[in-house]
Amino acid sequence: MSLYELERAGDVEELVRVLRESDKEQVRVRAAELLGGFEGHDERESAITALVEAADGDSEPVTAEAIDSLASLGTDAIEQLVISMSGMDIDAESADWKKAKAFTRALTAETAPLRMAAANALGRLEVTDAVDPLTDAFDDPDPRVRARAARACGRLDDPRATTPLADRLTDSNPTVRREAAEALGVIASRQALQALLPLYEDEDERVRRVAVGAFGNFDNDRPVEYLVESLTDDSLAVRRTAVYSLVELMANVPTDRSHELRETVVDQLSAMEDRSVIVPLVEILEETKEPQQQRNTTWLLGRVTGEAERERVIDALIGALEADDEMVRQFAATSLAKVGDETVEARLLPLIKDESVDVDVRAQAIFTLGKIGGERSRTALDVLLDETEHDKLRERAFSAISKLGGRS
Repeated sequence: MSLYELERAGDVEELVRVLRESDKEQVRVRAAELLGGFEGHDERESAITALVEAADGDSEPVTAEAIDSLASLGTDAIEQLVISMSGMDIDAESADWKKAKAFTRALTAETAPLRMAAANALGRLEVTDAVDPLTDAFDDPDPRVRARAARACGRLDDPRATTPLADRLTDSNPTVRREAAEALGVIASRQALQALLPLYEDEDERVRRVAVGAFGNFDNDRPVEYLVESLTDDSLAVRRTAVYSLVELMANVPTDRSHELRETVVDQLSAMEDRSVIVPLVEILEETKEPQQQRNTTWLLGRVTGEAERERVIDALIGALEADDEMVRQFAATSLAKVGDETVEARLLPLIKDESVDVDVRAQAIFTLGKIGGERSRTALDVLLDETEHDKLRERAFSAISKLGGRS
């Protein structure tokens, strides 16, 4: 069986055997990674034991993956590693402060894997006293230790780590830069976010993506120019992340600045030759449950959609007519009118006739048809006006027919 099949089958015993016995390093790395996904498994302890052994082995890639998997399995798992490698006199029942003290000592151990494990353990314990020793570890000669110390600071979410993390943004190792950027994005103070701005043009794609992803946490329009630049990044992942951040930013920026920001975003997205950035907008609308994000995305789609994306956008906007938020429904109707063509008309006509469809959805569809409809719409609305018993539908239908030239 393949490793994927072993994972699907939950065969921890066989994955442990592969981790211990395979003569292929990459296979052992993958086995170690998969074992980190069995936190609730009956054989969790067997996985932990094997990973502890692997973390103390000779292969650096296997060691690194084993440590990360132990962290995924829980605080107690990473504690077992630190205890095993250090010989410290602590156990699972010891108080957190006692564990933190022991793990802090391990941050200066001779072996890099032990220092890596200690950094992970301190982040898992979430003891704020660990901030200073973790930031001291930013000077560790091993980039894996620096990276895990930065990640641990992100878990602690303590503003005191901001300046030391910002200093790591120029680290020679891209993994360290990425972990520092992610940690600053979690802290998300004004100072932390400001430190991330230059990373939109980092040489490493993953670092750029992390930084750009954090820009949406701003509560002002400071990162707009950087996000706009990122819309033309060579990496599709970065471009899509920039779109997500722009939508988040539109929700965070104060109302008195939101109109200017919206218009800037529309201008930039509309001018782009690469239309792949429109797809994330559709995905946001289809997946998010946050009303403010739904509103901004729905509003944008009506103003930046081109011919290539029209069909999928129409599907998403019609779906948004059924949103719980009234403003989202209104924006969806308005955006459908802006995208509007015979396709939209053909899609909406069945909705207004279907009595099983919610009245509010039908009312918004009628509004759109009053903006873009032709003779078919006027005829259908004329019939609806005579047959419906809903005052809201009658009012909307009468208004729409008036815009289409009046009753025949």
